[in-house]
Amino acid sequence: MPKSSKWICTGILSICSAVVFGQQAMPEVPDNQAEPEELIAEADAGKKKDSTNNFKRIKLDGISAVVGDYVILDSDVAKTLIDLKSQGAATDDITHCGLLGKLMEDRLYAHQAVQDSILVSDDMVNAQGEAQLQSLVQQIGSMDKVLKYYKKQDEQSFREELYKINKLRMLSEKMQQEIIKDIEITPEEVRQFYNNIPEDERPMLGAELEIAQIVKMPKPSEEENQKVIDKLNQIKADIEDNNASFSVKAILYSQDPGSKSKGGFYSITKNTGFDKTFKDVAFSLREGEISEPFKTPFGYHIIFIEKIRGQELDLRHILISPEISDKAAEEVKSELDSIRQKIVNKEFTFAEAALNFSDEKETKYDGGVLRNPQDFGSRFELTKMDPTLYNHVRNLKDDEISYPILEEDPRGGAPKYKIYKVTNRYEEHRADFAQDYMKIQQLALTQKQFKAIKEWMAQNIADTYVSVNEENRDCDFANNWVKD
Repeated sequence: MPKSSKWICTGILSICSAVVFGQQAMPEVPDNQAEPEELIAEADAGKKKDSTNNFKRIKLDGISAVVGDYVILDSDVAKTLIDLKSQGAATDDITHCGLLGKLMEDRLYAHQAVQDSILVSDDMVNAQGEAQLQSLVQQIGSMDKVLKYYKKQDEQSFREELYKINKLRMLSEKMQQEIIKDIEITPEEVRQFYNNIPEDERPMLGAELEIAQIVKMPKPSEEENQKVIDKLNQIKADIEDNNASFSVKAILYSQDPGSKSKGGFYSITKNTGFDKTFKDVAFSLREGEISEPFKTPFGYHIIFIEKIRGQELDLRHILISPEISDKAAEEVKSELDSIRQKIVNKEFTFAEAALNFSDEKETKYDGGVLRNPQDFGSRFELTKMDPTLYNHVRNLKDDEISYPILEEDPRGGAPKYKIYKVTNRYEEHRADFAQDYMKIQQLALTQKQFKAIKEWMAQNIADTYVSVNEENRDCDFANNWVKD
């Protein structure tokens, strides 16, 4: 590994491995059993091995390890490697012992989550499985083809396997979040972290851009707005008066791509990153109640509260966005083109135009500067940029402003027209404390989280029943799975 990347990888290894192996959308990592089975059996109850009445004992199946209530089969490890290869992941440096260690980590997280009463609802697990199945059907063509591809006899058994996989994964993720949720980093800790890195080993940071934008959004007519409100009221009345299924209505009519296939289902808390108006309406409702139609930047919604579990809501919603006329879209595009020309003519600056004309409140008061969702800083590393954004700005020269670009909202919101400007460029360079403080801070925090996870892992391995079979006891695990 090059020295320049060593410090980055050291700090995020645990977190990254959880993403690579633990958050897959498809059923790649099998969890064949949730409870340990009998590991051995009498080969022949009628034949004694010796006068002490000990029977010959053999394995029913190849068992690699047991962690708490979870069994890991040899076939689990082999299947994981096959699935990683099928996803196109580089597997040259992945070993049997490394994979087994990762599977054991996931099961320890899940086991301890149950012990600590950290739960995931069946609805959440089933909703995830339903979304996966719908995605697979879209990719492969039909449920029969999906079952054939994954060598499953019937849909029910496949759903049951998905349930086990997703429940283990979600428990594992919740446990990891619980471990690191209160960890913070001070400026002095960031400084110490940076100073402890030898100068010639400080990470190289890739070329970056700072980008600003001005956004104009076409508005639907009042007639179109009322048409959507009437439609949602009609759906609401059919559910309340005729006992129609909200879930079915969401599948038929909702325009939210994130929940449509799940019957509009979401499980949220007040900290979930949803629109504030959406959350305010949701938390004002009683269990079993349906909201009146209300508006967010994505369109109009109705919400049905399925279950209230303390501070968490299981809900379903239907989103319908009013149609935008071609005339309204063309008028906005023309207005934005006029704004662009006035900036070029130096009648006002890009930042002044953003403040006075942009429809996007998140950026207009900051000169139109975009924030990177990864760290909320203003820089975007070229190799990690969203491909759509990269294609919009990659050919822009210094002080050049793009022509209006139409951007559809993948979440179902109204389309937007944008103009972009690259406000700063940073060439590839070695990390500098002052210039790259936000990135160094994140590396320091990640290392601190990594240390907390390692300490948690060591403590809970010591306190949990763990058994590794003879064939795997010589593995050089990252954790002390083989107990004396």
